[in-house]
Amino acid sequence: MSAPSFLLTPDELRHRDSSKWQKYPADVLPLWVADMDYAVSPFITAALQDRLTRGLGYFQLQDEPQMAALLRARLAGQGVTDLPDGGVRSLPGVVPGLYAAVLGLTAPGDDVISMTPIYPPFMSAVRDHGRNLRAAPLAQTTAGWTIDWGALEAAVTPQTRLFMLCHPHNPTGRVWTRAELERLADFVLRHDLLVVTDELHADLTYPVDGVQVPHTAFVSVNAALRERTVTLTGPCKAYNTAGLGIGAAVSHATPLLDRMGRATAGVLGHASALSMTMWEAALEGGRPWLDAVLAQLLQNRDLLTARLAAELPWVGYHAPEATYLAWLDFRAHPRHADIHAFLLSEARVALNDGPTFAPDAQGFVRLNFATSPAILNDAIDRIVAACRLPDA
Repeated sequence: MSAPSFLLTPDELRHRDSSKWQKYPADVLPLWVADMDYAVSPFITAALQDRLTRGLGYFQLQDEPQMAALLRARLAGQGVTDLPDGGVRSLPGVVPGLYAAVLGLTAPGDDVISMTPIYPPFMSAVRDHGRNLRAAPLAQTTAGWTIDWGALEAAVTPQTRLFMLCHPHNPTGRVWTRAELERLADFVLRHDLLVVTDELHADLTYPVDGVQVPHTAFVSVNAALRERTVTLTGPCKAYNTAGLGIGAAVSHATPLLDRMGRATAGVLGHASALSMTMWEAALEGGRPWLDAVLAQLLQNRDLLTARLAAELPWVGYHAPEATYLAWLDFRAHPRHADIHAFLLSEARVALNDGPTFAPDAQGFVRLNFATSPAILNDAIDRIVAACRLPDA
């Protein structure tokens, strides 16, 4: 069987515009930032080339009819239905949306809850603007990462105003079940919290028992969430277009979106004309490419799972249910206190360091397996060679 056409070689990847492949020396394999080592969908590149044949002046940003219809249809497939006029607002990316939510939906000194470990901008959005992060650590069990409901309740204070959810979860790769989402809905309703939910990885879920399960948007599990929830979404992770930043804040409660807009008026910026073209093309014709990529990611995930179990069984790991990111527990290694630096210097593999996702995550690293099997196997070979314990 021939290799998928989207797989790229290290020589093709190590171009001057790639932050992922330029950050470290040429002998280092970069499996860190959430960028896929895959060529972009030809459908998207053709749309971008066609767009360049027309003017690049001001364009329809919020109300371009075809783009709006495609996005609303995609959201409806995830359970986000009956959005009002003004219920979808364009953003230059999901991270700006996290910051806008903190600025617009809380005040300085307010408390904000999120479940850790968590994608670092969740924490920086809170701390950079004088709010207090109330971390509710997830529970690590033999079955995988789960919500620690006691920790979540303990994190609530009279000053808590906002709950920040990541679904699917980065970095653990959990897809919260409907039962978990319903219990989270009960939690936020009992404590009268607003919610911002980052659902950027919604299109990167894996089959369950061979069946592809559609993403369930958090706001869809309880009608009472509609008036207190903002959903953040975008195409850049699923379609490997992080250099064309774009996203959207979606809500049935347009006053929440208005508050976010007022809090960032004049400074948030907006998506570009090419970003809009890219997202429209992804929604219109990008699915065949994405399906092929998901098949490759599933193969890579299972390759990583099998090799860790066979060669480094002491590494704590639960195969992700979504994303192309693996959260690895190296705390059994003698160099766990500087495992990121150790792997970089001894294995020549660059990963993401655990403490950036939670202060108590020293000894963890995040590995990006969205690459070719050849590169992934090379990286695992290097890690195994560097990390064999003395009695292994």
